[in-house]
Amino acid sequence: MHAICVQGKIMNNENQNIEYKESWRDEYVKWLCGFANAQGGKLYIGINDKGEVCGVENAHKLSEDIPNKVVSFLGIVAEVNVLYKDGKDYIEIDVAPSDVPISYKGKYYFRSGSTLQELNGAALQNFVLRKMGRSWDEVTNDRATLNDIDREAVDYFIRKGIETGRVPDDLHKASTEEVLTSLGLTDENGGLTNAAVLLFGKNPQRYYPSAVFKIGRFGIDEADLRFQDVIEGNILQMAERVMDVLKAKYLISPVRFEGMQRYEKLELPKEALREILYNAIAHKDYTGPDIQMHVYDSSIEIWNEGELPEGYTQETLFASHSSKPRNHKIANVFFKAGFIDAWGRGFQKIRDGFEADGIPMPRIENFCGGVRVTIKRTVFMKLSHVGSSVGSDVTNSVTSLSPVKLTERQQDMLELIRKNPFISAQQMSVVLSVVKRTIERDLADLQKKGILIREGNTSAGHWEIIPTDR
Repeated sequence: MHAICVQGKIMNNENQNIEYKESWRDEYVKWLCGFANAQGGKLYIGINDKGEVCGVENAHKLSEDIPNKVVSFLGIVAEVNVLYKDGKDYIEIDVAPSDVPISYKGKYYFRSGSTLQELNGAALQNFVLRKMGRSWDEVTNDRATLNDIDREAVDYFIRKGIETGRVPDDLHKASTEEVLTSLGLTDENGGLTNAAVLLFGKNPQRYYPSAVFKIGRFGIDEADLRFQDVIEGNILQMAERVMDVLKAKYLISPVRFEGMQRYEKLELPKEALREILYNAIAHKDYTGPDIQMHVYDSSIEIWNEGELPEGYTQETLFASHSSKPRNHKIANVFFKAGFIDAWGRGFQKIRDGFEADGIPMPRIENFCGGVRVTIKRTVFMKLSHVGSSVGSDVTNSVTSLSPVKLTERQQDMLELIRKNPFISAQQMSVVLSVVKRTIERDLADLQKKGILIREGNTSAGHWEIIPTDR
């Protein structure tokens, strides 16, 4: 084999596709394994970490031995070249990406950035499935049966699918098993896939404990948790349940009047927020931790396990891009129900919603092995700033503009009244886990402060929150 002369500088830094070694060791075959399992790459022998050629002895003999070792250990063919610069020989080993999983001595390695990772457990399972063109949600759950499936959830999907025109009108006549089969959620023996149980299960958490959505209201940091909710049940209806809880307890809907007409608008664009929730649920890695939402005064953070597709960034998502779902079957059902777009245009809906409301675009990034979406609460902060002169305990309530100091419980009560003006003191005591006498005392205090009035008699009347501009 003839050596090839290289002019100029070799490389600056090691990266996803480049690795330098000053000398050859047989154990470096695992680096080649990592390249083959990722995007391919080149291993250079005779170059130090600074990218400087230090040379290697017996380069031509190594160029004959290394290909045989690669075939013997990995079962693949590598291109090996002897190069030289400044009178020094060094070796280039070029490995192409493999379509099938490659192991080295029974272990699987993967090149990520400039590091080599050994794959184990769920990470290995997901890797093997991806190489086979499958996703984790397609795998059969050997323990689940049709008795685990909630027909009401199936009917909910059918209604949504018919409304969007993405499922046939007569699907409601089909049996549960027929519906699941038509969606590709059963295997050749009629067994239920992971997707079937997650989407339509009566209690998916029995099999997948992390299939929950946790919401926490925090103060200045994560150590200051004020209250929280855990949303469980099937993931098909999870986004709507999360939206209901957010509107009732965590987000504000400022009230304004035009003449006698009353208007309420959620602080964040509903459809855009719903799109973010659907993406977090549909693309979650369900072998990892729960979906987590941190609600602060100034921002909201939504995190789900599982990073963005390789090479994707926020810029990629908000531009025209291909859809690369982590969970193929779950994404397909969400699409047919009209929840997400199959062509990667969902983020355009998010952009349109936030731009229309004049709110900064959410920041989307890989974080701690998952995807984190950060939303600025500009509307809330504006209202809080107006009320800051009268106290520091302004929280997620429409009454944030009130020129009085309210307790957190009183603001929670006003939020409940805003949602249901006919709510009773007893009902509020149950929701807030406070004795009725305390609720009645707070109601009297709110009326005394001119924030709340009672219209009608005790049994048939309703509450009315006094607008701040009145």
